[in-house]
Amino acid sequence: MDLNGISVFLAVAEARSFRAAAEHLGVTRPAVSQTIRRLEDRLGVALVQRTTRSVSLTEAGEQLYQRVAPAIAEVALALNATADRDIAPSGLLRLAVSSIAERFISGPLLSSFADAYPAVQIDLTVTDEEFDIVAKGYDAGVRLGEVIDQDMIAIPVSGEQRQSAVAAPSYIERFGKPSHPSELAQHRCIGWRPAPRTAPYRWEFAENGREFDVAVNPQITTNDMWLMIRTACAGGGITFGMEETFRPFVSSGKLVPLLQEYCPPFAGFFLYFPNRRNLAPKLRALVEHVRRWRQRRGSAGSSEP
Repeated sequence: MDLNGISVFLAVAEARSFRAAAEHLGVTRPAVSQTIRRLEDRLGVALVQRTTRSVSLTEAGEQLYQRVAPAIAEVALALNATADRDIAPSGLLRLAVSSIAERFISGPLLSSFADAYPAVQIDLTVTDEEFDIVAKGYDAGVRLGEVIDQDMIAIPVSGEQRQSAVAAPSYIERFGKPSHPSELAQHRCIGWRPAPRTAPYRWEFAENGREFDVAVNPQITTNDMWLMIRTACAGGGITFGMEETFRPFVSSGKLVPLLQEYCPPFAGFFLYFPNRRNLAPKLRALVEHVRRWRQRRGSAGSSEP
């Protein structure tokens, strides 16, 4: 098997240029041309159509490229993984994480990762804006599974999640509890928005298998979950968010869950990153750490942090 010829052919096929392929491979343009000619002679078929201005693949060349490129990529991945096995992950790891990804940003997961990989620097931006993490220069992100693009690789960070409406006992004593989400319009509400000049988030519920949302017209709106919690604990109104974010305040009696029968579970948070065949050691280390973290939580009989 002429692996050198195949490598040169792939470089030409991807660059659509003998000159660019030669520069990529660090050889001369005549060397690329001769290698392609030898490969074509051996196979008995033309692979490349050459003119003075362009390079394109023949039908046979296109078929060869489509079948060989993935296999060569797998070989490269295996070789890189072998070469990286003794290299300690290092460098800057940039992450964009949702503010409601409680399990990821609560502390223990990141602290244990930093302890295991001291040469990795973590630059974590907490943001609820939706954007292309690749275009913005991030290595990975953490979001709810329902908003992650399908062309991304996604690794579970949490189990199923649930949203919840909550209020302080003092608020309930003054204004009572809503018995149905439709009654929220008559209550003082504390809402959330992801960014300035965007509409407040509509509170999502389900009834008899039918999903619906409610525009609550909040009296107080913010992009800061902790402000929402503190205001709710002070009796300022009903607020809405992830159940696990409210759990410590519910356990202490500062907040009371409301409308639970209308809040079904849904898929949780995922660590996601581009579908690349060769992950940087620093990102591969985070992926494996998250997997081990989840396994330990499962073996301990709880998926809670």
